[in-house]
Amino acid sequence: MYIETDRMIVRDFTVHDLSDLHEILGDGETMKYCEPAYTVRKTADLLQSFCIDKKGAFAAVHKESSKVIGYILFHATDDGVYEMGWIFNQNYRGKGLASEACGAVVDYAFDRMHVHKIFAETIDGGRSVNLMKKLGMKPEGIQRSQVRDNFGNWADVYLYGILAQDRP
Repeated sequence: MYIETDRMIVRDFTVHDLSDLHEILGDGETMKYCEPAYTVRKTADLLQSFCIDKKGAFAAVHKESSKVIGYILFHATDDGVYEMGWIFNQNYRGKGLASEACGAVVDYAFDRMHVHKIFAETIDGGRSVNLMKKLGMKPEGIQRSQVRDNFGNWADVYLYGILAQDRP
C-alpha cells in the first residue's frame, strides 16, 4: 500500500523502520492505553512477523521529517471486514496527523478495496474515541470492565465501526 496526503505517506513497513517504530511502541506514555511499552526485541519481532510478513499494519510517515510517526493496524478479520487501530508518536499529537493518515486508509479501503466494514476498539474513551468519530465510525457498544489496563485496573472497551453504506 502507498497513500499520499498533504502531510503524510502511508506505506508498508520495512526493516529500516525499526528505530522509529520502537520510539512509538517503546514509550510507556504512548502505550498507556494499549499494553506495556515494548522492548526493542519485541518491536523487532512485531515489525517482521506482523507488519512485514503478514502486512497487518502500515507505517504513517511524516513527509516533512521522513520519520515514521504512526503505526496503523489494518487487517482482515473476515471477508470484507477489517480491524483498524493506531498508535502515534506522542511528539506529533494534536496536529491532526493521525486523523489525516487514518482517514486516508479508510478512504482507500472503501474506494479501492471495496471493504464492507471497518471496526476499531479502545479503552481510551478520549482521544481514540474522538478519532473514531472523525473517521465516521459509529458506536457499536461498550464492553463494561472488560479488560485490565496497564495499571491493573478494570477498563471499559469502546467498540466503533463504519460500514461502506454509512459513507456519503
